[in-house]
Amino acid sequence: MFGWDCCYWSTRSEYYEPEPLPDLFSLPAPLPRWPQGGGFSTGRICLGELEVAKVTTFESIWTYTPTRGKEKGITFYEPTGIPEGFFCLGHYCQSNDNPLRGYVLVARAVDETKSKLHQNLESSHPPNNDDNDKCAKDPSIARFGDLSNLSALEKPLNYMLVWSSDAEHGGTGFIWLPNPPIGYRATGFLVTHTPEEPSVNDIRCVRSDLTENCEACDVIVEGGSNLFKSPFWVWKTRPCQRGMFGSGVSIGTFFFSTYETCKDDVLSTRCLKNQDHTLHAMPNSDQVHALISHYGPTVYFHPDEIYLPSSVQWFFDNGALLYKNGESEGKRIDSKGSVLPKGGINDGEFWLDLPKDGQKSKCVKCGNLESAELYVHVKPALGGTFTDIVMWVFCPFNGPATLKLPLKDLSLSRVGEHVSDWEHFTLRVSNFNGELWSMYFSQHSGGEWVDASNLEYITGNKPIVYSSKDGHSSFPHPGTYLLGPYKLGVGVRNDVAKSKFFVDSSTKYEIVAAEYLGDAIKEPCWLQFMREWGPTITYKSSSEVEKIINHLPIFVKFSLENLLDLFPTELYGEEGPTGPKEKDNWFGDERW
Repeated sequence: MFGWDCCYWSTRSEYYEPEPLPDLFSLPAPLPRWPQGGGFSTGRICLGELEVAKVTTFESIWTYTPTRGKEKGITFYEPTGIPEGFFCLGHYCQSNDNPLRGYVLVARAVDETKSKLHQNLESSHPPNNDDNDKCAKDPSIARFGDLSNLSALEKPLNYMLVWSSDAEHGGTGFIWLPNPPIGYRATGFLVTHTPEEPSVNDIRCVRSDLTENCEACDVIVEGGSNLFKSPFWVWKTRPCQRGMFGSGVSIGTFFFSTYETCKDDVLSTRCLKNQDHTLHAMPNSDQVHALISHYGPTVYFHPDEIYLPSSVQWFFDNGALLYKNGESEGKRIDSKGSVLPKGGINDGEFWLDLPKDGQKSKCVKCGNLESAELYVHVKPALGGTFTDIVMWVFCPFNGPATLKLPLKDLSLSRVGEHVSDWEHFTLRVSNFNGELWSMYFSQHSGGEWVDASNLEYITGNKPIVYSSKDGHSSFPHPGTYLLGPYKLGVGVRNDVAKSKFFVDSSTKYEIVAAEYLGDAIKEPCWLQFMREWGPTITYKSSSEVEKIINHLPIFVKFSLENLLDLFPTELYGEEGPTGPKEKDNWFGDERW
């Protein structure tokens, strides 16, 4: 078709049957009626001079399907059911491998009274000036002066055709980029199945100062690379600046390019900017508790797990010690941790350790499942249009690693061990309606976001989290996950499975921080301890691995010796972790 040898385009037409669309996804159980109050779950969010609504209903426009490989291709969608008075900002695209589940934001300008109100809020709550270079202020503001007298939304001047499935012969799929007026920016692409240029009434551009830079984050598809067509890429996008203080708002639109955009490159399209620093759409205390009660995951530990979690209080009450540099004796810690030094930096002056008594130390290492609870940090995400409910799990001890090799597994006696272990996972909830949108699973020095459609649920809308044996990394499904050069069948094993050892976070939790709620949440003393929760013990752990290598066949020796450098550095030393508030993701976004 059209001379292509590796792919074809299918669209709505009288000549071709479109590929069946993916099924729609919905959570296993209906959403409850959330406690009332504030702007949470009202369906719309005011960003200052713009009010936005989330649209999740779509009509397919056309589908790209590779003829080689097992990929199902992608489909481009036009949002439908846009509320009266709101305008489209761009179209949607997703892979056909997953159930249809996405959103785009539509926007309208607020009335003059609201606009003045939010301008006053902006002046009384100055924005964070710590933006990184690629999220710097838009140069068009400096070039054209004050833009506030311009309307918030404006029609494009016209469109630029950036791709067609067969431009020379009048093909069947066309992607258009709006050309915005001076002082405005495009926030998404428009897709048609005819060569006629779209109407300027079909989309709106946004005033430049109401937008922020965005970047590519995940490739939806890479295609078209052959003798007849140049390659193209379709990407998901996200704001450049994210985390608790980020004001960038994801619109849900895609980015299209005919060049290989690098991940994290600043794009020509923009995301929105939340100018309302009151974060009125964030849930109040009652709503947060309702969200945790409804979505709180059950955390399963491996059937052979030795090093189970406990509460922080149990750890303190059972003999944990505070050490100070230069002093040989540790100090007992009270239940609340009030003797711990607060604030500062991780300077090596203080650290925690197990009880000195050997038998007591062994007991504490094994934890106490009955006392275990999840420690919750609630914070805004994506400009306050989502809420991140970060759940921290504490274990008094992290066990040794196990290497998987082609012929056998190697259990290491010390490598990977350290006193105390802090792991976490994150629920990302939409503030438009309180729907669970995705979950982040922390895995050693990284992790992954998993859409709600790919989670495993235990009861209603409560997902399951699987904690790996000894290391306590979190995963969405049971099995064995390898960390390291896993494509070679070699890596550090992360074994996860259901067992009788579990914690139900919907009932066993404590909210320890929610900065946006002010004084409503009092942070515990131990959360302010910014040093390590275990001692640093210097030893050449690679020597242990070398001893094991000497007992292996020659070909396995050669492979392992060359692969050791590829494993995470955390395996080559025993060092206690810092607490939750010292982690990058406390104020920032998750690493992935």
